Amino acid sequence: MAVATRLICPSAELSDGGPGVRFTVNRHGIEQPAFAVRFQGLVFAYLNRCAHIAVELDWQRNEFFDDSKVYLICATHGALYSPENGRCLGGRCNGRGLTPLPVEELDGAIYFTPHEQTP
Repeated sequence: MAVATRLICPSAELSDGGPGVRFTVNRHGIEQPAFAVRFQGLVFAYLNRCAHIAVELDWQRNEFFDDSKVYLICATHGALYSPENGRCLGGRCNGRGLTPLPVEELDGAIYFTPHEQTP
């Protein structure tokens, strides 16, 4: 069974280290918050859920990067994550990382590209 690709936003809405774009994904029949950001020219997307406890990361709506614009940060716990792979780099996440989501940038737009095995 194929899963439909879905538009997240125009490419121009994401700048390196800038605000992200929130969207939702259906996991196990439940709509869950997610976000996409641009880092070093590439787009990455994750469930909007800290690995330590299920709280959303953004410290203000669509703000996921720390002050250095190098790390994603949990506003509640201060846990730091790699924007490239969601890996925990420090804080209460205890080695657990963010849940990545498949995205693709094509023809000036960012798409969520789920497949049957998407977590």
